[in-house]
Amino acid sequence: MKTTVTRTALPDVVIVTIDFFRDERGFFVESWHKRDFAAAGLDLQFVQEGHSRSSRDVLRGLHYQNSSAPMGKLVRCTVGAIYDVAVDIRSSSPTCGKWIGVELSAENMRQIYVPPGFAHGFATLSEHAEVQYKQTGFYAPQSEGTVRWNDPKIGVRWPVEHAVLSLRDQNGQSFDEYLKNPAF
Repeated sequence: MKTTVTRTALPDVVIVTIDFFRDERGFFVESWHKRDFAAAGLDLQFVQEGHSRSSRDVLRGLHYQNSSAPMGKLVRCTVGAIYDVAVDIRSSSPTCGKWIGVELSAENMRQIYVPPGFAHGFATLSEHAEVQYKQTGFYAPQSEGTVRWNDPKIGVRWPVEHAVLSLRDQNGQSFDEYLKNPAF
């Protein structure tokens, strides 16, 4: 099956589209194929995979792991639909503080690769959504950080009116606070 990588306005953040087969019985997709991804320019090494389920309007993020335990994520939505966001938090990058957003769904089967040096988050657009993400680094709680999901300096335009947030996400640091002691 063909893997296509589409570059975005943010360096190293890419949208991954994979051919899939669908008929009256259902579908088949190879969501990860090392050779095909490498041939498309993504030579990634994964060490673990996460799986979350969220209800409508749940917003998770903007999360990152710092340079002591950097983590890239290949994200896909396997049930429902989400609005997925990556924010460049590399302090020396010309695109620092810029973001991109893309809809990922069980229907479109698109994926996004969010490399280390970017904060990541998503909002649930459907009644429920399940999100799976392969990770290039191990989860390290002592290395994690959160930038406020609605920081006006970043200006993400989330497509939810009343975000449902965890306490951690409600108390994320401002982008100005992050830049005083950047992780990247």
